[in-house]
Amino acid sequence: MASKGPSGTDCRLSPEQQDRLAAALEEGPAAHGNIEDQRWTLARVADLVARLFRVRYTLRGVSMLLHRMGFSPQMPAHRPVERDEETVMTWRREAWWQAKLAAERGAWICFEDEAGHTLRPPKARTWAPRGQTPVIRVSGRASGRISVAGLFCVRPGAEPGRRPHLLYRVKVHRARKGERRSFAETDYAALLDAAHQYLHAEIVVIRDNLNTHISAVMRRLVTGRDWLHVIQLPADAPDLNPTEGVWSHVKRSLGNLAVTNVDHLAAIVRNRLKRIQYRPDLLTGFHAQTGLTLEPFSSWSTAGFDMV
Repeated sequence: MASKGPSGTDCRLSPEQQDRLAAALEEGPAAHGNIEDQRWTLARVADLVARLFRVRYTLRGVSMLLHRMGFSPQMPAHRPVERDEETVMTWRREAWWQAKLAAERGAWICFEDEAGHTLRPPKARTWAPRGQTPVIRVSGRASGRISVAGLFCVRPGAEPGRRPHLLYRVKVHRARKGERRSFAETDYAALLDAAHQYLHAEIVVIRDNLNTHISAVMRRLVTGRDWLHVIQLPADAPDLNPTEGVWSHVKRSLGNLAVTNVDHLAAIVRNRLKRIQYRPDLLTGFHAQTGLTLEPFSSWSTAGFDMV
């Protein structure tokens, strides 16, 4: 709770003061002298309130105040400082507009991405006696991993046939001599061919600037498929790709996983991905996180704009 002010009265912040505090918090800790790390701790917020309003809150009072203001402790998303926000905004305004226009004409928009998993699982919280760090026995082998290539496919409209689709391929790498540790251009082409046959429509694939995606071999493969159109994502903008949400969801489900070998891991990852395929509401949520809307604009004038 808040402490008493000089007059001995309760010093709860007014709505106007709360708005001012929210604006200050949005500026980030560095804007208020905390340059060591970018965390808003309760102690730092208490100091900020004291400087702004000459009121001293206890840590418990700061927590209650922040909850009243609609704040909650959250894990931040890291964003590269090299990211060009103007380029990202231009991409949202122009490239995404063209992708939606193609979708209005019957094409599917497919976001492409790749992820990898090893036998060493990600850590996840678990219950244990206080003061005793729990120990989870996991594989110590460094050899063997799997790669997953995914297509997150969307199209405007609410009809059952237009629900989001997740298509994927899993490749097992056994650390053999001379073996490629990722998907090749032909692997991506095979995935796109399978998606074209499954969706029965043209495809606008949106993907990042991975070397395999922009190589001369891949450009030749794209040129030979008249039903395929490619849009490159801007650099350092994974938040525009809903497939990243799929990978994060799968990774969380693999926390503290105790697998025996790489085939066991591949079977579990396939199981997790298949579960997601049958949850269109979850897929819709992944797409909503990107902020790329799918509202149809059939009534808009499309003169002067060509297919992607």
